[in-house]
Amino acid sequence: MSSNWVEVCAAEEIDEEDVVRFDHEGRTFAVYRSPDDEYFATDGLCTHEQIHLADGLVMGDIIECPKHNGRFNYKTGQARGAPSASTSRPIRSRWRRGACSSGFPRR
Repeated sequence: MSSNWVEVCAAEEIDEEDVVRFDHEGRTFAVYRSPDDEYFATDGLCTHEQIHLADGLVMGDIIECPKHNGRFNYKTGQARGAPSASTSRPIRSRWRRGACSSGFPRR
């Protein structure tokens, strides 16, 4: 599947160890900045109850859902704590020319 690189935000709009919401083509995504100054993106809704992950808490490479505290590794998408049992799909992201861009799947 090919990707459509889209500029999400200026790099300084995401603090280290934080997340922002990004809506694109009718879908919601969560975009993260790691403590190592890397950028990542996942589907924006928790796989448990479809709550916005951008309202959650980032700790290292983990995002915690704000509703039931389910956890995901945002780098791999792997569920790391109940009630989240299924994987959140990671999306390729990069930093270029002062902006964070993500490679969203083409429809």
